[in-house]
Amino acid sequence: MQINDSKKLKDIQTEFNQKFPYLKLEFYEGKHAEGQPSQANKQLGPELTIGQVRTVQTTGDLHISGNMKAGTLEERFWEDYGLNVQVFRRSGNLWLQTSTTDHWTLTEQNGKGQRSERSFDDMHT
Repeated sequence: MQINDSKKLKDIQTEFNQKFPYLKLEFYEGKHAEGQPSQANKQLGPELTIGQVRTVQTTGDLHISGNMKAGTLEERFWEDYGLNVQVFRRSGNLWLQTSTTDHWTLTEQNGKGQRSERSFDDMHT
């Protein structure tokens, strides 16, 4: 995933969601504490560019793999690019911050979201 000043937050969100369809990324002002959720009133709009919100001026390629832990991904965004990102997982018809399961890999998170959606669909059909 290419990170540069002109890229919009929604573009990063779309790229991530294409790899992990039961996960999504949201961006926030400031940094959230490890194991803690980000505050909804600090969420950034998807039309903002990376250049408008980041605090570390590094351009580069962020490699995201399924065996990366959610917390590791959040930390990489912060350390490498100064972007506060929070991973969310699908749970039925809701999106949950993964703050209590940041030690799970993205593949594990995505699988849990997929199973949750199937269970939800089964209950409502």
